[in-house]
Amino acid sequence: MRHPRAPERSELDPIEIASRDEIEALQLARLKWSLSHAYENVPHYRQLFDERGVHPEDLRSLSDLAQFPFTTKEDLRRNYPFGMFAVPREQVVRIHASSGTTGKPTVVGYTRNDLDTWAEVVARSIRAAGGRPGDIIHVCYGYGLFTGGLGLHYGAERLGMTVVPMSGGMTERQVQLIRDFCPQVIAVTPSYMLAIGDEFERQGIDPRTSSLEIGIFGAEPWTEAMRREIEERFDMQALDIYGLSEVIGPGVAQECIETKDGLHVWEDHFYPEIIDPATGEVLPEGELGELVFTSLTKEAFPVIRYRTRDLTRLLPGTARSMRRMQKITGRTDDMLIIRGVNLFPSQIEELLSEDPRLSMHYLLEVRRKNHLDDLTVLVEARPDAADEASRAAAARELAHHIKGRIGLTANVQVVEPGRIERSLGKAKRIVDLRPKD
Repeated sequence: MRHPRAPERSELDPIEIASRDEIEALQLARLKWSLSHAYENVPHYRQLFDERGVHPEDLRSLSDLAQFPFTTKEDLRRNYPFGMFAVPREQVVRIHASSGTTGKPTVVGYTRNDLDTWAEVVARSIRAAGGRPGDIIHVCYGYGLFTGGLGLHYGAERLGMTVVPMSGGMTERQVQLIRDFCPQVIAVTPSYMLAIGDEFERQGIDPRTSSLEIGIFGAEPWTEAMRREIEERFDMQALDIYGLSEVIGPGVAQECIETKDGLHVWEDHFYPEIIDPATGEVLPEGELGELVFTSLTKEAFPVIRYRTRDLTRLLPGTARSMRRMQKITGRTDDMLIIRGVNLFPSQIEELLSEDPRLSMHYLLEVRRKNHLDDLTVLVEARPDAADEASRAAAARELAHHIKGRIGLTANVQVVEPGRIERSLGKAKRIVDLRPKD
């Protein structure tokens, strides 16, 4: 596998390798400012703090943040569109928004300083992944209201890269431009990277012969099994990037090419906590729970203890002084409860990775039959195992493993290659057809 050069220590921002005491002193100063900024300029936060009986001046140490209330996506939707802005709307130079598929979209805004910060942390992330000034980066994340495309675009330009702003879709053309422009780096969702690999092979081209050395993958949970498949199919390094629009967009945390052992959180701009998702209690470092972020430097749209719904744990830093978060493989809101059993898509993905007959293109369908929940797992066979007998055998074995390891009886259907619709952005893994009442 290709091994791009890790950044030299002299290339890093001083704060990336500062002592923990220095980092925490900076965090405390910035946290005091952020709490005051939110309290003084956002009526929602003023009301929330007052109802809880806390004031920004109550923060005397980092641990005091636990006294302050959480922010949820519902809070953002209730204040749609601009109620969470902490500066006059005229000072907001960019607006992004979620798709709003489950209600009103969540709207976020940026001042010029916010955009500068965003470009800085994304440039830092790309450099940590092994990207270099002068490299070509092929950006497949969606442009527009989604933060992925423009976030990676401006960060790459800040680093001094040549940007190909391809966006998603037109998979044949993706392959053509990768072959013609010879980018070293690609930024894309991991599920769509597999679709690009399928298109290479459909055209009779070995993906391993492409120019790609580094893939920066995010916007959806993905497993170590999917990392291995991408790296083997493309002879490249696959690294994780993390972010969400409510916090800033991509560039909140990034894996480093030196270690690939979790994502270093850029703690000079984003303060992380891990909480028990049921009780809200802050958990000790190393315990699994829900990730919560407080922005430290954002002007237009500060967020205080924002509940991401992502499940992970915090760990000490390795390649950088800043703490790491474990790869996200599930969310509290993508957990299915079927007949009393908790199921995450990542559990199915791990089982698929163990069977060479099965691809990573899959879908989980949940229905209710005779008042009982019923799970169907649809998964594509790989081209060399697409005959009916192989598919039937693979389906039986996968159903056996789901029952034995997860404790669920599932209807498994192994279908022909190409049957499951490809996602151009975040992969849709779950179709819940149960009645909503």
